[in-house]
Amino acid sequence: PRLLSQFFFADERVTRVVAEINGLDAELDPQQYLVLLNQLHLSQAHLLAVLERIMEECIPTQRHSRDYLVKFPEELLVDNLGNHMLFAAECLLAGTFLEMEESDGAQLRPQARNLLCSLELVRTVLREQSLSQPNSYPEPVQAVLIQFDRLFAEFELSYVSSLVAVKSPDEIYRQQEIIVLFCETVERALHLGYLTQEMIDGYEPLLMFTIPRLAIISGLLIYPEGPLSLERSPEEMSRVFSPFYNLLKKIRDLLRVLSAEELCLLERSLCTAE
Repeated sequence: PRLLSQFFFADERVTRVVAEINGLDAELDPQQYLVLLNQLHLSQAHLLAVLERIMEECIPTQRHSRDYLVKFPEELLVDNLGNHMLFAAECLLAGTFLEMEESDGAQLRPQARNLLCSLELVRTVLREQSLSQPNSYPEPVQAVLIQFDRLFAEFELSYVSSLVAVKSPDEIYRQQEIIVLFCETVERALHLGYLTQEMIDGYEPLLMFTIPRLAIISGLLIYPEGPLSLERSPEEMSRVFSPFYNLLKKIRDLLRVLSAEELCLLERSLCTAE
């Protein structure tokens, strides 16, 4: 159950697979080479997972901030992102610039080198610690982990930023505005009896349609200064709503002529219509 013992065996597995790859002629046995590459990928992912748990146990309050992750496109936020970063660093150090311009790759190579050197130091230090005192993390071990955690985060941000357009602070703020609008819409709908807590707790599928519909009405009439404010230009709105700017103006104009009773009837019908 000790994490350092788990790290030792995970590290042994990576070392063994790397040795097999180095001793294999890929041209003579390409099938076996692919098998070993897959084994390496899986063993490295397991090693990083154990290392992550060790850092959470050893340096929980000294971890480098990962707040930058909110800037990343959602499709990149997957469980194996860390393993992909490690693979990218290895490719950059080998002179292979996957998915990016050579000039960008050349700029990232020093960071990749520092990250991989730091990882090797971590592996050495943790192996020695697992063989001597597997129940403790002395200060030198903590220092090595803190440095690796910082270098990993810095490389991750730099690498992803060179591949995709990360969200700007304004985009993140607009996204948070939409989250707030949806939360206030749900609270209002519960208060007015349009929805029930049981529907929410039970993940009623109809809510996927109901809540956005109610949020549009709330954003146009109840919270007109929020993310659906039509006083802004389309460029200043969230990309979720900006393509429908003119349509939203027409909807707002129609809603404004409704009486309170008619608005209530409309909202109730939106909660039941498919």
